[in-house]
Amino acid sequence: MIPPSTDFLIALPEISLLVVASVVLLIEAYGGSKNAAYITTLLGLLLGCVVVAFAGSPETRLAFGGLYINDAMGATLKVLTCFSAIMAVIYSRQYLADRGMLGGDYLALLLFAVLGMMVMISAAHFLTLYLGLELLSLALYAMVAMRRDDVRASEAAMKYFVLGALASGLLLYGMSLLYGLTGSLELGRIAEVVHGGVKSEKVLVFALVFVVAGLGFKLGAAPFHMWIPDVYHGAPTAVALFVGSAPKLAAFAFAMRLLADGLQPAHGDWQQMLAVMAVASLAIGNLAAIMQTNIKRMLAYSTISHMGFVLLGIMNGSLAGYSGAMFYAVTYVLMSLGGFGMVAYLSRAGVEAEELDDYKGLNAKHPWLAAVMGMFMLSMAGLPPFVGFYAKLTVLQALIGAGWIWLAVVAVMFSLIGAFYYLRVVKLMYFDAPAATDTIPASHAGDAHMLLSANGLAILLLGILPQPLMTLCAYSVQMSLG
Repeated sequence: MIPPSTDFLIALPEISLLVVASVVLLIEAYGGSKNAAYITTLLGLLLGCVVVAFAGSPETRLAFGGLYINDAMGATLKVLTCFSAIMAVIYSRQYLADRGMLGGDYLALLLFAVLGMMVMISAAHFLTLYLGLELLSLALYAMVAMRRDDVRASEAAMKYFVLGALASGLLLYGMSLLYGLTGSLELGRIAEVVHGGVKSEKVLVFALVFVVAGLGFKLGAAPFHMWIPDVYHGAPTAVALFVGSAPKLAAFAFAMRLLADGLQPAHGDWQQMLAVMAVASLAIGNLAAIMQTNIKRMLAYSTISHMGFVLLGIMNGSLAGYSGAMFYAVTYVLMSLGGFGMVAYLSRAGVEAEELDDYKGLNAKHPWLAAVMGMFMLSMAGLPPFVGFYAKLTVLQALIGAGWIWLAVVAVMFSLIGAFYYLRVVKLMYFDAPAATDTIPASHAGDAHMLLSANGLAILLLGILPQPLMTLCAYSVQMSLG
């Protein structure tokens, strides 16, 4: 335990982000320009990355009486979360401006959501974990409902809120049972008590069912996936872009803190639950995505299948499995940012480029954009030489190494099925006749175009040279688990 005087220094990234969010709100309240709020948000997120690097430590340290943990995995995920949010803001700028949504209220909500993610990532206590989760969730509910005149967005926000409240209730009930069994809310202490043996194994398993159910909702894994297609489809594309990217890193951290840190001694119980959820996610996600004609719904079901792979890595319970799951989560966020970023980029005022038919003949009009979108789709399909291939390969190797050969075979089979709907997008762009109207306004050729290009090239480069990122993930997990 570190001295209390240094606790606030350890939590400096969260404090700095809270200050920036307050400044953005003040800019909005006092009639500041939209660009001022936009630039302040980007600088605040960049500042968050710098402060995390400054406050981070390879050694695991606890602060605020065991509520907060500072370790290598947390620092890595926080930096990646801030960078993901920066990319989401840049991709969304023109889309939001065209619809009159680019303002301090939206950007402040985004910053509060990132703050909630950072609290979740550094949680060492049930209380901190739940506070971070609710801060993130409440901000996302409001972001989905930002367009009050849009019936579809309001419906999506209501579904998200109701189902999110149900999942929070399940999670809280599971946590209360664990508290009753162990007499503690601190994850490290819970692990010690469970390792030493609890009074009732049946109650422990009962509590794990509720905890894993709440976790499944936050990850968007089947059978707790029902909110994802409706929210991604109904929310403005800029919001779907954010919801489908950075929060997945926080959800991975949530799973690691809860299962790997707090409930690792009960690994044999929650491993089977995750295995069932993973197979269900792969089956439902890939099979349902084939039938979609809306690319946002297609990417939503795709998310469910990708979360199945993350669960396969976590359920392994080994260092290889955990690091493989982290590598998969990071690469998925990079691919998701690119996919939804392209949808936002191709949209314009009054026109949403969210139907698959909107991508017909894209190569004939914009060859480079078609090539970049093709990189995103092929990487999500898990084809070499893109990074999505190595993400899947890493998880499959961990499964085979742990003796779960049948699970690896099931994952490969559903990945082959999933390749169909990704390749369908490539086919539409390169082999179908283009639409009569162009969906890309000339004003869009700016920072988002350059970032999309860099995003696509990064997916290719990380596929050719995946080792640095894989090593970083393995090092972060190893240092955090000790």
